[in-house]
Amino acid sequence: MKESNQLTPRQIVAELDKYIIGQDDAKRNVAIALRNRIRRLMVKSDLQKDIVPNNILMIGSTGVGKTEIARRLAKIANAPFTKVEASKFTEVGYVGRDVESMVRDLVEQSINLVRAAKNEEVKEKASLLVEDVLLDILIPPVKAPTFSTASSTGNFDPDKASEQELNEKTREKFREKLRNGELEERKIEINVKQAMPAGIGMIGNGMMDDASLAGLQDMLSNMMPKTTKKRKVTIREARKILMEDEAAKLIDFDEVKEEAIHLAENNGIIFIDEIDKVASKGGKGGGGPDVSREGVQRDLLPIVEGSAVNTKYGLVHTDHVLFIAAGAFHVSKPSDLIPELQGRFPIRVELSSLTQEDFSRILKEPKNALTKQYQALFEAEEVYLEYTDDAIEEIAKLAFKINEEVENIGARRLHTVMSHLLNDFLYEVPDTIQANSKIMITKEMVEERLSSLVQNKDLSQYIL
Repeated sequence: MKESNQLTPRQIVAELDKYIIGQDDAKRNVAIALRNRIRRLMVKSDLQKDIVPNNILMIGSTGVGKTEIARRLAKIANAPFTKVEASKFTEVGYVGRDVESMVRDLVEQSINLVRAAKNEEVKEKASLLVEDVLLDILIPPVKAPTFSTASSTGNFDPDKASEQELNEKTREKFREKLRNGELEERKIEINVKQAMPAGIGMIGNGMMDDASLAGLQDMLSNMMPKTTKKRKVTIREARKILMEDEAAKLIDFDEVKEEAIHLAENNGIIFIDEIDKVASKGGKGGGGPDVSREGVQRDLLPIVEGSAVNTKYGLVHTDHVLFIAAGAFHVSKPSDLIPELQGRFPIRVELSSLTQEDFSRILKEPKNALTKQYQALFEAEEVYLEYTDDAIEEIAKLAFKINEEVENIGARRLHTVMSHLLNDFLYEVPDTIQANSKIMITKEMVEERLSSLVQNKDLSQYIL
């Protein structure tokens, strides 16, 4: 795959097609939105600051691919991504999550992305340092006799020199063994940093916001003496623990913070799900819970419009963050959102309900198709699972039928049906069904095993 900043809208859609079936309109719109961010950064004039992203409102019932489109888009762009549910937020002044927490979550994701990239950059250098640390534990170095020491005593100690030479040779032999992986299971004792004790979160009597509290925790952890404890671990485990420590020493965290904030501000994607739950049903008027719903919308507005949010890493401006909101809008309508918030989501995309044919394609085509996931699970124990084409068609037909008769939960219904079909086999591996066995899923087997799902009208235990 090309780097994200070289992908054209068509190529972005082609990447999304590998994982998501249908919903072409939604894919086109998110692809354009992603490419527009690249175009904005290429603008040389002062207009660059004024070009804001066209936020997207996705309308569609559960399980049609809204979240998956946003999540895959973030992976294609290698961008920080966070998903929040609007119904979890509460109006300022009420107990609950405040809307700014989604920006803090985004920055945390951005920090993780940048830190991972920096770790990759220093990986080679850090691995050499880890190798030296492991050698010092296995074969402590012997100091060579210095010229000044020999002169002061009046004679040179050849035994000391040969001991040092022998030590160097032994270390080189062990270095070779370490590189060849011959000592991976050998146990050694290392010093491991202990985590700061929990409980500091109570400071402030619950009146501090997340950023202030996190900042206070960081400050206190830096002030408190670093404690270590000795642990006996294999060289394989020690390598992982020491790698983190050595990589952290080579990375400038101030640079990480600076890059992460820039990445979050210019490439961040925030997915606000269930936005229909905070829409006032039936439009204007009414009291009670609608007041709180409108309050959440008004709290969301400045973040989506563009404002500075205080995080423990510094101020983050949300002007160029891409917001993708989604909701089923079964009871309320997009027009029930406050006009100011509606205006901040100019692109509206209606996702179509999935058909039986879509279900069949979902089972066969995506790179991470459910059928392929189950095959991988069985192959882990050397059992080989195969499906006939008419078996897959039958699974799709039954999943679609249950959605129609009970409750339409979209592609999530396939998880229910597939687990009901294959759980007995999974239970028998490897006790009864042993390695090198082959399981063939046929249409007749699907009908036999799933008939109870369709015939039983009380399907509550199968509804996700």
